[in-house]
Amino acid sequence: MVKARKYVVKKHFEGVPKRDDFEIVEYDLPPVQNGEILVKTEWVAVDPYQRAYNQRYPVPFDQFGYQIGVVEDSKDPRYPVGTRVVSHKGWCDYSVMNANVSNSPADVVYKAPELKGLSPSLAIGAVGMPGATAYFGFLELCQPKSGETVVVTGAAGAVGSLVGQIAKIKGCRVIGFAGSDDKVNWLVKELGFDHAFNYKTTDIRKVLKEAAPKGVDCYFDNVGGEMSSIIMSQMNHYGRVSVCGSISAYNETSLPTAPIVQVDIVMKELKVEGFLVPRWINRWPEAFADLTKWIKSGQIKVKEHVTEGFDKIYDAFVGMLAGDNTGKSVVKIT
Repeated sequence: MVKARKYVVKKHFEGVPKRDDFEIVEYDLPPVQNGEILVKTEWVAVDPYQRAYNQRYPVPFDQFGYQIGVVEDSKDPRYPVGTRVVSHKGWCDYSVMNANVSNSPADVVYKAPELKGLSPSLAIGAVGMPGATAYFGFLELCQPKSGETVVVTGAAGAVGSLVGQIAKIKGCRVIGFAGSDDKVNWLVKELGFDHAFNYKTTDIRKVLKEAAPKGVDCYFDNVGGEMSSIIMSQMNHYGRVSVCGSISAYNETSLPTAPIVQVDIVMKELKVEGFLVPRWINRWPEAFADLTKWIKSGQIKVKEHVTEGFDKIYDAFVGMLAGDNTGKSVVKIT
């Protein structure tokens, strides 16, 4: 019998998630049945949606999330021992899974994409769900054209940093907003953003007018709140807004207020669309192929914020929500 550990959510989060909202449970895994595989987890992802979706499930529930691991025992010929698989099994160190059961995106199991020598951790980052989010959320909804001006909030995070670089590949001018001077410097000096600003220390309305005197064509929104209202007020006619998230509000116990945006949406005939990336799940391999190619060629630079240790997943999660990470926050299971 294989002994496994997992994080169980025993209390719904109120404000910032607390350590005692979770319990680490040790248990015996059942024997592997026909059609199943036993996977030893190598890397676990911590992502903003894990905070946003917390209220969706009755407690207690196993903490969900993307992970990549190696098959150690198999009764599914498609996944021989040694195969790397990506799943949504969450914060656990071993799991038994059935790749034939896929009633929803939460059940997803697939072979890790061919990473051509890159770190396996990228399969839950830039060449995983966050990469697909950036790729489809930006290209499909914003439909960028060369020469247009693109604004990205949460620009130094796992998704935002990719969106900005994809926009540069497509010939756009890119302006990013992030939460520290170090992140701003990284965006401009290493990732090639045309402008980047620390939203905590600048007058957003003023710097955006200076950086985009002809207005904004595309806005990739990761944060919501007042900053988004300001950016939308400076968009051009027929501008496109892709709404990915609202991390500024995830830890709030009551929704913050922000200036209304409907006047700008109507008068400028803006297209504003929210999305969930499983919409394109059958096309994820298309994104993974392009992203891998761009990373290998140096057109996209990837940064990971690595935490080591199963016992440190909570710390990585709360740190990510506080903006401690630059790039994708991942945990190496040791």
